[in-house]
This record gives sequence, structure tokens and C-alpha cells, in this order.
Amino acid sequence: MPILRSAVLFVVAALFEIGGAWLVWQGVREHRGWLWAAGGVLSLGAYGFVATFQPDAHFGRILAAYGGIFVAGSLLWGVIADGYRPDRWDITGALICLAGMAVIMWAPRSGG
Repeated sequence: MPILRSAVLFVVAALFEIGGAWLVWQGVREHRGWLWAAGGVLSLGAYGFVATFQPDAHFGRILAAYGGIFVAGSLLWGVIADGYRPDRWDITGALICLAGMAVIMWAPRSGG
């Protein structure tokens, strides 16, 4: 159950993080306005808040693992929201990042 909880938190946090970055991008770069950017900033703050609910208490480990989620999730977000078409190397890289996230977060560790 802890792995399932952790995985769900990663998905929720990824939605806030990637969604927040996308809203800032849309607000500033695509000239949709500062309300979009402000919404993005709030969403990025929510990402940080959700990250604190991970069962593991090591900040560095959590942040490193979110890096892998961010890579894969960003590609998926681009596919859904912007029509981006990843090539085989994008997909290979994303899978490597997800494997790294799984090792960082869920590999068996000694009690020390």
C-alpha cells in the first residue's frame, strides 16, 4: 500500500508541477495574460505541498524522484495539450527516467 500511495502522490504532484509550468508558459510566452501565469505559480506551490505527503522523509530522494516523473510527465503533457509527437529517443529517455525514479523511491534499503 505505501507504494500505491506514493505513486498516486507522484501523479497528483506531477499534474500540479507540469500544469503549473504550462500555465506560466501560456501566460507569458503565449501572451494569454498574467492570470494564467499566476495560476501557474499557485499550482507550482501546490506541487511542493503535495510532495510533503510522500511516505519517505528524505527531501533529496523525493525531489530526485520527481525529476524522473517530470521528464516523462512533461512529454505526455506535450502530447495531450500541445500535439507534440515524441520520437523513440524521447520515449526511451522517459522510460529510463521512470526506471530511475522507481529505483530511487522503492528499492529495498537497509534500516540505516
